[in-house]
Amino acid sequence: MTSKQRIRHIVKWIKQYATKNKISTLVVGISGGIDSSVVSSLCAETGLKTIVVQMPIRQNRKLDNRSSMQAGWLLKRYKNVTHMSMDLTPVFTAFEKKTDPFCGEIDAAQVNLAFANSRARLRMMTLYQIAQSHMGIVVGTGNRVEDFGVGFFTKYGDGGVDISPIGDCMKTAVWDMGREFGLPQEIIDAAPTDGLWDDGRTDEGQLGMTYPELEIMMQLDEAGFDPAPKDRGKMKQYRAIRARNLHKMVPIPVCLILE
Repeated sequence: MTSKQRIRHIVKWIKQYATKNKISTLVVGISGGIDSSVVSSLCAETGLKTIVVQMPIRQNRKLDNRSSMQAGWLLKRYKNVTHMSMDLTPVFTAFEKKTDPFCGEIDAAQVNLAFANSRARLRMMTLYQIAQSHMGIVVGTGNRVEDFGVGFFTKYGDGGVDISPIGDCMKTAVWDMGREFGLPQEIIDAAPTDGLWDDGRTDEGQLGMTYPELEIMMQLDEAGFDPAPKDRGKMKQYRAIRARNLHKMVPIPVCLILE
């Protein structure tokens, strides 16, 4: 499937879902990254009312600038797009001050990771407040590698969505769609990042692997093939990341009562 065909297919899928469920508004959080830029463009292409929401929390200025760039790009091309921008830093800071004393003498890195995930959950709450107020739905921006390969998302954060248009698309396919749309080159070239850290750390820096490497290992693993000897370390690394995040990618365990 070409990028143009993939875009057409996804746009049709979103419209069919919206029609079937009587949805008139699509709400997307934009971060300045390729995934949210492509998803917001796909939503705009449907012709449905599309609200794109910028939610910086102590945001790296480059990321926030790219979010504004994407919003401007959409507004210039689509009359059905509305842009909302709200700085959630004061809300997060208040939450941080309120909960930090209850974390006790715990490992600082673990506490910081918990607060990073809380940023994603605060954004999720914001998107749902807007979506429900406008009788709309929250549209997810996760790709197949993140959502079903290594689980690189926040449970009940950016993983808390109503539909997932690019959930079956590899990251490289998302980049290709971005080029097909003609998105700003700065967004296409930017190193992927989850935007949850003050230091602007990248996905590759956190995962220790590039997305093309992750895709290859994911495809080999799913097909039951072993990698070449030189790539066995990468496969081991991929499987380790997947194993520790698998709880995000499977249904919530339910204790069955057998009577």
